Amino acid sequence: MSRRIALAASQVPERNGRVLVESHGKSLAVFNVADTLYAIDDSCPHQGASLCGGRLEGRVIQCCAHGLRFDLASGYLLHSTALKVETYAVERQDGEVFIVIACEA
Repeated sequence: MSRRIALAASQVPERNGRVLVESHGKSLAVFNVADTLYAIDDSCPHQGASLCGGRLEGRVIQCCAHGLRFDLASGYLLHSTALKVETYAVERQDGEVFIVIACEA
């Protein structure tokens, strides 16, 4: 099972932009990289710093606190599987955009 979070038009970032979304007790960072949308937890798995405001290079986000870099598609720390930020599927349907949150059983 999963739940879908519908994004308002103002919550869908423009090309090469980003938006912080608060929903259902979660802070999610949504990125638009070359018209592909990525959604991740806004908390760095290292020490919890916000990732939304980090330096974005292509689909790599760099944490402002300690410089760790994560791939937006996989969530993994670059060149390692030691740390991973949670990623979420983003779906477009009938002109609407949804973040898909997998429900834990």
